[in-house]
Amino acid sequence: MTNPSGFELGSDGTAPLVVGVDGSGTSWRALYYAFGIARRQNATVLAVFAVSSPIALDDDELMACATTQANDQLADELRLTIQTLAADYRVRTTFVSLVGDPVGTLIRIADEQRADALIIGASQAFIHRVLPSKAVRAVRRCRCPVIVVP
Repeated sequence: MTNPSGFELGSDGTAPLVVGVDGSGTSWRALYYAFGIARRQNATVLAVFAVSSPIALDDDELMACATTQANDQLADELRLTIQTLAADYRVRTTFVSLVGDPVGTLIRIADEQRADALIIGASQAFIHRVLPSKAVRAVRRCRCPVIVVP
């Protein structure tokens, strides 16, 4: 990709592979897929756990606090498991946990990192047969290749 001055923004070598993780079965498959690609290409993996922040309304403040604590606990568990797997697969991996719209956050991180690919798991929710899933939204909006793992 070149900017208006003609200077190429890309670089030689591999860029990180950004993978969305949330603890679901398809996100684990996406992570394993990313590890396989990264190991073969000597690339790095950036595992991103992104959750929307709960909105506290009047009496729901307690529920929002509990949700935040549960998300923090899940993030800690994911971090530990992913670090262990990365060591087993011998793949350089960074884990980040962020608050925000998952699709928007993954796309922003992929753009910032100039990722080689964004890898996400396919949704298994029945409603996504009718309404667009996160994977479809990512494919439509992301500037790098998006790999959707079933």
